Amino acid sequence: MKDGSAFLNDNAQRIADGMIRDAERLRIAVSNGPLGETLIDAGSRAAGGVEAGLHMAEAAMGGLGSISAVMDRASEKWPFTVEVRSSQPVLACLGSQYAGWNLSGDGYFAMGSGPARALARVEPLYTTLAYRDIASSAVLILETAEPPPQAVVEKVAKATGLAADKLTFLYAPTQSIAGAVQIVSRVLEVALHKANDLKFPLEDIVDGIGAAPIPAPHPDFLTAMGRTNDAIIYGGIAQLFVKGTAQAAEELARNLPSRSSRDYGQPFAEIFKQFKGDFYAIDPLLFSPAEVIVTAIETGDTFRAGGRDAAMLERSLG
Repeated sequence: MKDGSAFLNDNAQRIADGMIRDAERLRIAVSNGPLGETLIDAGSRAAGGVEAGLHMAEAAMGGLGSISAVMDRASEKWPFTVEVRSSQPVLACLGSQYAGWNLSGDGYFAMGSGPARALARVEPLYTTLAYRDIASSAVLILETAEPPPQAVVEKVAKATGLAADKLTFLYAPTQSIAGAVQIVSRVLEVALHKANDLKFPLEDIVDGIGAAPIPAPHPDFLTAMGRTNDAIIYGGIAQLFVKGTAQAAEELARNLPSRSSRDYGQPFAEIFKQFKGDFYAIDPLLFSPAEVIVTAIETGDTFRAGGRDAAMLERSLG
C-alpha cells in the first residue's frame, strides 16, 4: 500500500538517476557491480562533496525531505549548517532514512538506510509502521568506503524481491565530506527515533524541522564518527509539530533532548571507547538533538528543552 504522495523508492530512484546524470558536477563515480547493481561512490575513491552528501540524504529520506546547507552566523565557530524539513517526518525519517538494516558479514560492515528498507521490511520497526512500498527498483544508502560485496547484494535482492540489476547503492565513508553531510542530515531522524523509543504515538507527529552544524571531516574513522554524532548530540536542534494534548507535548519536549541520557557529557568518540566499541551498549537515548521544540498544534502551546553545548562542541569539533 502506498500512502498519498509517499512513493519512497520511486522518489529516491529519481534522485539517484539525477545524480548519475550530474556525476561529473557532483564529483561522484558511477559503475555496475558483478550482478548488474548500480554503484554510486559519493566520497570513497571519488571526491564527492557537500552537494553529493545533500543528494544522498534526500535519497535516504525517500524524497520526502527538503535538505539544504546554510550559513548560520549565530552558530559562531560552526556556522556551516545542514537544515532538514519534512511534512511526512515519520515515513521519511523512520520508514526510510533510519540506518536500521544490518548488512554486515564476512569482514564487511555496513548499516543500510533508505527506502529499500521499506520493501524488505526485515526490521522490527516495520511492525509499527503500516506503510508498504511497491516499486520496480530500490535504493539503499551505505555508510562505508567499500561497495557492497556480492553476498550483500544478493541479500538485499532477496529481501526486496527485486533482481540485482534493479538495485542502486549509494555509499560514502564517514570520513568524507559527503558522508559527514548525509550523517548530520539525520538530526530530525534521531528526534523521531527517540520519540518512538519514548512511546510517543508516531501518528501524532505531523511535521518537523531540524538543523545541525556540519563538522570538518577527519581521516580517522573514530574521530570522524565522533564529530558527526556530536554535531547532533551537542549542537543539533529539532522542532516537532504534534497532535494531542499540551501535556503530552510538554512531556515529549522534556525527555527528548540528548542531555536526558545517562551517557551525556563526553565526546562521542570517548564514549565509544569507554564501551569498547560496542555501539549497542551506549544508551540509545543519547542519540537525539541537543535542543528540542515541541508544538502542540491543537492547543497552540510550544515547549522547549535542552540547549546547544558549546563546550562539548569545542572539544569535539574544534
